[in-house]
Amino acid sequence: MKPESAVPVVALDGPAGAGKGTVGRALALRLGWHYLDSGALYRIAALAALRAALDKTQTAAIAALIPGLEIEFRGGEAALDGKDVSRAIRGEGVGAVASAIAAEPAVREALVARQRAFRRPPGLVADGRDMGTVVFADAVLKIFLTASPGERARRRYKQLKEQGIDVTLPRLERELRRRDAQDAGRKVAPLKMAGDAVMLDTDRHAASWAVEQIVARLAEAAKRGGLSMDLEP
Repeated sequence: MKPESAVPVVALDGPAGAGKGTVGRALALRLGWHYLDSGALYRIAALAALRAALDKTQTAAIAALIPGLEIEFRGGEAALDGKDVSRAIRGEGVGAVASAIAAEPAVREALVARQRAFRRPPGLVADGRDMGTVVFADAVLKIFLTASPGERARRRYKQLKEQGIDVTLPRLERELRRRDAQDAGRKVAPLKMAGDAVMLDTDRHAASWAVEQIVARLAEAAKRGGLSMDLEP
């Protein structure tokens, strides 16, 4: 077994709606690596807290609960204790608890430990807000995936409409801009681009383009670092 620090990580950070999940899952599949959706991890912790009848203010109890959770990401699904909870973690109640506990030091510490536990051979693709700046600061490659608020709102609008959810484009864009400001301005692990990250603007590009861009840069990073990686299609 390789020591944890020797397992390569690609850190994908960026604002909400930039396509990190779509690109991250496709990249992990392309590489044959493990995948971590850190945002879903916070929601899973919130769901587990609700199921354990814990109030969002009981942060010590929630933090103690996290190490024992069986969490897995497989394809497009998030699983808790072997059961798909992809839809359950998107509920408003779960989101409210996740937002409340996200800034709590004890909960963040427990979740960072869980995030780092996903670092297993042959490698990990991790997406979130602070993957390259905090959680995996030693990642072999750091990508900051972005797109304009208008483009991100259009993508989200299409996605929600396909799910039969009634939304308006102007409202979605306002919410994304508010979320951007909130994420960038928070005191704990704010959203920002790591100094050694590569920015990819996906405004005019599909997820497949971003995946190939990342694979090419990963090959360059591996060569510079003397790492052996199988990056063939």
